[in-house]
Amino acid sequence: MELKLSILIVEDEEKIRIGLRDFLEFRGYGVTEACDGMEARQRVAEGDFDIILLDLMLPKVSGEELCRQWRQSDLQVPIIMLTAKGQEKDKITGLNLGADDYITKPFSLEELHARIQAVLRRTDPARKVGQTFEFGHWQVDIAGLKIRSDNQKLEISKREGEILQYFAAHPHRIISREELYGKVWGETMTELGTRTVDMHIAKLRSKIEGNAPEPRIIKTVRGAGYQYGG
Repeated sequence: MELKLSILIVEDEEKIRIGLRDFLEFRGYGVTEACDGMEARQRVAEGDFDIILLDLMLPKVSGEELCRQWRQSDLQVPIIMLTAKGQEKDKITGLNLGADDYITKPFSLEELHARIQAVLRRTDPARKVGQTFEFGHWQVDIAGLKIRSDNQKLEISKREGEILQYFAAHPHRIISREELYGKVWGETMTELGTRTVDMHIAKLRSKIEGNAPEPRIIKTVRGAGYQYGG
């Protein structure tokens, strides 16, 4: 079963918020809601989202201020701003703050869905880090299924490359086994899935960490998952 993509809707107008929730849930997304800027800030602190739909005019903390704060804190989640403002300067302001796209009310739900899909395609791990990237002291070549460091050159599997790519796209963030299994394998976590993730991590560590007594590149965070040190 494919893991649902998770969307946070930040919108103070209840009718709009409910309409968006119902439409996106029907489309198969997992939806979380926030009705003001303070609640949105809390939701982001507690959850892990694939995309945020952010209204510009919000009570307590504005959408502009939230976007600014999230980007300053290095939050990488894609943001689409929703607003009644349609002037070019307002769009430029939103994009300069770090929003990935901007849609003006009223908009069609199908257009919004198309924009969500486009933003997700642009911001997936493969596009963030590319087909070749640095991972610790290694140079990873996804297409060639190789990793290189100084005079060493080792082969990796396609799945191992995808795991490294996902970690590289989210440096310093703790990634649970469930998230990794859902994003890389595209399946919902099971007991077998847990063992599969741990087995792949162990194999990768043996290649990139060698005989190091304690992992330094892919660290284990007890009770939470794994973390790439960057």
